[in-house]
Amino acid sequence: MKSEIEKIKDLRDSTGLSLAEIKKAITEAGGDEERARELLQKLGVQMAAKKSSRQVKEGVIDAYVHSTKKVASVVELLCETDFVANNMEFQKLAHELAMHIAALRPGSIDELLGQPFIKDQDISVKELINQNIAKLGENIQLGRFEVFEI
Repeated sequence: MKSEIEKIKDLRDSTGLSLAEIKKAITEAGGDEERARELLQKLGVQMAAKKSSRQVKEGVIDAYVHSTKKVASVVELLCETDFVANNMEFQKLAHELAMHIAALRPGSIDELLGQPFIKDQDISVKELINQNIAKLGENIQLGRFEVFEI
């Protein structure tokens, strides 16, 4: 059986949220780690909804090339400030989305957002973005993307 400290560490590693939010979720869940994870996921959705009206003026463009499958993708990921655009977590998210797009080749942003994330089938791409909104504290939106056959 995991101690509370181990539960907090696991949730912190997987969500990136603050210790205070994690402790609150564990307390509210009565020590049940899976229930706490669900509560933290709902928190991410709520935070994303609050921030969704904020204007996104900054961001990054990332590309991924899969040479053996002869496919490439380019994605535009937008955020509010250059501070977040330069953040390694944000840039990692953009790269992972570019990889996901090259692998699954969605036809639209709505289709992409509804797909299970290629590295974690338990969450959708939309949920992945919501987790990063909660973690980074800014509105994050997908701009455009394109898939190229090489």
